[in-house]
Amino acid sequence: MNDAVFLEDLRRQMVKFASQQLSDAHLAEDAVQEALIGAMKNSQKFAGRSAFKTWVFAILKNKIADTLRQRHRLVEVSQLLHTDEEDEDFQELFDRKGFWQMDERPQEWANPEIAIKNSEFWRIFETCLDHLPGQQGRAFMMREFIELDSDEICTALNLSVSNLNVMLHRARLRLRECLENRWFLEGESC
Repeated sequence: MNDAVFLEDLRRQMVKFASQQLSDAHLAEDAVQEALIGAMKNSQKFAGRSAFKTWVFAILKNKIADTLRQRHRLVEVSQLLHTDEEDEDFQELFDRKGFWQMDERPQEWANPEIAIKNSEFWRIFETCLDHLPGQQGRAFMMREFIELDSDEICTALNLSVSNLNVMLHRARLRLRECLENRWFLEGESC
């Protein structure tokens, strides 16, 4: 907690993550500030069983989940950005019968277990995540990182469950394609 460079980098990552989830710079700053204050107040409770960054992000995840649960979101202009991308279909990936096109067929990944231990892989993952359309990225992170259930995500994003499922499927397709092109097929040396 005394390393200013580490704390500034951690704060920057937290703000980026919170901004993506909340689509509101002020709410994101508030959530990060509350998470960091909570971490400082409870630093004696940090048992060191996980990385400090993981512990602080867990606090932030809870702050974001609380914010999402408390507010009834209105559709804002920023949420409507990338609407075309949200509605993009993936017909170019499949043939008329619904089978993968030969050149779009998912490739077998060499060593995904090793890749997740590589910090460069996570940098590329983050880049791929940043390129998801806004609503897809938020839904994916709410499900996979914050671990909200479907009802909570649907309420926060004003979606039906079937729309959420389509959105998560599309997000996973995009992430898979991005990771495959930027990491797994480039020799895991990006």
